This record gives sequence, structure tokens and C-alpha cells, in this order.
Amino acid sequence: MKLFHKSLAAIGVVALTQFASLASAETLRLTHNTGDTTTWQKGADRFADLVSKATDGKTTVRVFPNAQLTGGDQMKQSEMVGRGSIDFVVTSAINVTTLVPQMGVFSLPYLYSNYAQVDATTAGAPGEKMTEIMREHGLEILAWGENGFREVTNNVHPIKSPADLKGLKMRVAGPMYIDVMDALGANPQQMQWTETFSALQQGVVDGQENPIGAVIIPQRVYEVQKYITPWHYSYDPIFLAVSEKRWNSWDDKTKAMMKNAAQEAMAYQKKITREDTATGLEFLKGKGMTVTTLSDDQIQAFRDATKKPFEMWSKKVGPDLVSLFQTTIDEVPASATN
Repeated sequence: MKLFHKSLAAIGVVALTQFASLASAETLRLTHNTGDTTTWQKGADRFADLVSKATDGKTTVRVFPNAQLTGGDQMKQSEMVGRGSIDFVVTSAINVTTLVPQMGVFSLPYLYSNYAQVDATTAGAPGEKMTEIMREHGLEILAWGENGFREVTNNVHPIKSPADLKGLKMRVAGPMYIDVMDALGANPQQMQWTETFSALQQGVVDGQENPIGAVIIPQRVYEVQKYITPWHYSYDPIFLAVSEKRWNSWDDKTKAMMKNAAQEAMAYQKKITREDTATGLEFLKGKGMTVTTLSDDQIQAFRDATKKPFEMWSKKVGPDLVSLFQTTIDEVPASATN
């Protein structure tokens, strides 16, 4: 009888141990804008893998693409993470401008000329300043990734000058781009990304603008667009952020682990995005798209045409913030390219 009771006790200990293990397990949710074939997804998946390995599987990060957790509303994601309703978000700067107008600074038309300038801002004082600003809205930025330089595509004709955009119905991602397209004479229509492919396919809009490696290729935009012009008119970083509510619930060791995982994951995401962008135009040519390459003078015409929205949005995001970015960019040696 004693042996029987001992066996029951042993079984009870095992059961309690297993229950405690299950109780300590944690599933966190990560939302992002784009489909499950993009570098956004690959970066998010890498982050989930790193967190799982670092915690011996006790913490799972479940990735939800296409803004599924917010009904497809990509603008709402950061707001919900800020409130603590969702744990993590991978989104782009332009997609949070309705919540945090200052994030529009990254995407000011023709602010950047190359990746070296981009990296100097995200890794320097401007990136730190933006992290402080986002913290005020309940989000802790863990790492910066890349959406990229946004290039313009359409189904009507090649775009060589601002005049070629006149009257074109252009899907845009955020309010700044509405003002930019207005200045160029286009007819901008803000639209969720989840609705854009079918809108292009059905002719509801004529064109759109997005980075090559992060969106145009993996989202197969070439299937519904004929022409592309690499005009590098605006840059858009992405970032991986966690809700302040969740962040403050962790000890220092967990915070360090999460930040390290995020930085490694986003470094990987940025690397593959740039690789895909570098080979992207040849790929798109192979898919039947007509690529229009612009001269420096042609680029200058677009720069001149977008000065008004640049000045307008510089006031909205704050002249001091714009100055911080411009000073950092000016300090990058002219020979530095990557």
C-alpha cells in the first residue's frame, strides 16, 4: 500500500512539473503588413526562431502576415501594439505617420541618395531620437530593418518626367505620399496593401510605388504592372517593435535576449532585401517589365517638383528633427556607398 501511495506521489510530482512547464510557456504575437513570401516575413520568422532557441522553446513568437490581427488595416497595427493588445509589430515608418507624424522624416522626398546615408541615420543619433519618440506612444523599437527605396510602376506608359504622372491613378501607402503625388499631378489613392494587387489587376488604379526587393518582386507586382522607373524618390525603413507593456514586464536578461534576437533578425532581413534589390531590375526585365533608367538631370526634375511636399512635411515632423537627419547625412563621406 505504501508503495502504491509512493507511486501516486511520484506521478503527482511529474504531473505538477509538466504543468509548471506548460504554465511557464509563452506564446507572443507578431503582426506585419505584407504577405508570407516577403523579406518582412523572413525577418519575422528569423526573429521567432532566435527567440525560440534562446528560450529552449519556452517562448514562441507566432507571426501573422497581411495585418491579419487588425483586419488588414496596416495603419492600425502599431496603435494596437502601443496599447498592448498585440506584442510585436514589423512595420514601416510611413505606415505609422498617422499615429506618429515624426516618423515621416525618413520618407521625405529625395532626403537620401544612398544606403550609407540611410545606415548613418538608423544606426546613429536620428535612429535613437526616433526610438525615444516611439516610446512615448507605447512602442519600444528593438531593431531597424529595410523596406527600401520606393520605385514607381504603372500600366499606362513609361515615366520619364513629372509630366508623365499627370492624371495617373496611383495607389499610395500614407498621407505624405498623397501630397507628393498631388505635387506631381497624379491622382493619389490611399489603399491598404492587401487591396492593392486586385486594384491594379482590375484597373482601379494605374500604378503604385514600392521597394523592389521587399515588395515588388515577392508580392509579384510584375504580374499586374508593365512599366517601372527606379527614381529612388523616397526611402522607407521598417522596424521591429514590442509593446512597452510587454517590454516592461521582462527582466533585464529577457530584454537583452529579445533585443539581440531582433537586431540579428533585422540585419538578416536588410541583407536579403538589398541582395534582392540589386538583382531585381534584371529579374523584372525577364518578367516582361519595361525598365526606364533616369539621368541625373531627369532625377533633378522630380526633386524640384517635390520640394513643396518636402517643405510641408518638414514642418509637420519638426524642423529640428529634419536638421538632425540632414546633418547626419551630410557627415557621410561622398565616397561612401554600400
